[in-house]
Amino acid sequence: MSAHENLLGGPAPTLLPDDPSPRTELEGGADPTKVAAAHPASSLAWAVLAERALHEAEPVAAYAYARTGYHRGLDALRRNGWKGHGPIPWEHAANRGFLRSLGALARAAEEIGDDEESLRCVQFLRDSDPVAARELGL
Repeated sequence: MSAHENLLGGPAPTLLPDDPSPRTELEGGADPTKVAAAHPASSLAWAVLAERALHEAEPVAAYAYARTGYHRGLDALRRNGWKGHGPIPWEHAANRGFLRSLGALARAAEEIGDDEESLRCVQFLRDSDPVAARELGL
């Protein structure tokens, strides 16, 4: 039995298709700004930009980057059968850009004082995959 098997008949986990180009470029040390410009649909590139902005104490920029990655990820999830709920497993590498964007959005929202948005994002992340929430420290 997998960690995401729903014995009550809920939705199957959503697994986004892999696009290795942005991940490979980022892992190779490419500038995430250039990666996001070359691959604007990549939630991972936006997540990396958001995480960098958080590290550099730029929460408004982090919020904007994270929100972009989050919405690009929602678009991809919907294109792949997600109906607004159900598991989005962290173990599937292609899902991590969306999940990291969601985590960065939660942190950035908290830093700018948008507590309601931060709590919503943390709950969404936990509902998507508790492992993702733990991995991202939320």
